[in-house]
Amino acid sequence: MDFLDTFWITWIFIPLMIFFARVSDVTIGTLRIVFVSKGFKFLAPILGFFEVFIWLLAMSKIFQNLDNWLYYVAYSAGFAVGNYIGLLIEERLALGFVNLRIITLASGDALIKRLSTEGFGVTTTEAMGTRGRVNVIYCVIKRSDYKHVAKIILEYNPKAFYTIEDIRFANQGVFPIRSMMRGYGNFPWRKGK
Repeated sequence: MDFLDTFWITWIFIPLMIFFARVSDVTIGTLRIVFVSKGFKFLAPILGFFEVFIWLLAMSKIFQNLDNWLYYVAYSAGFAVGNYIGLLIEERLALGFVNLRIITLASGDALIKRLSTEGFGVTTTEAMGTRGRVNVIYCVIKRSDYKHVAKIILEYNPKAFYTIEDIRFANQGVFPIRSMMRGYGNFPWRKGK
């Protein structure tokens, strides 16, 4: 093996292999953590197997060449990029439900009616805020419906304050039919006890 071959393998091929292995295992690990938090108990262990298997492959190459600083850089960069890609994928999947809490100073009747017309379940109550009486509107929605609901809020009450909280599980409720058709059954989710 001549010098050029050794150079390409040592300084290009192996660092790239370590980088992409690390991107893969960290991406899988990020998704595994999300699936664990959402209660997908059958999918998480499968992802965990592949995460650790790929990690072992990357680490074995580093341990074989502890004196090559580029391998450490490739490993660290792969970790950083893997986190980013994992979060992007998780955001695109938009799994699970969120609790949307909307607080309006103005009357929220038009917003409530529109959300109900769209098929979203709405619970409302009057409360006292720092600036006076407010309406608090609760709406449990599929995470993939968030952008649609945010547009409705902006259209009907652009000054409304709202927060979003992840929900691990929702039992029953009112959800738009289009959401149900769009894939509630694609992932294993628990039914009410």
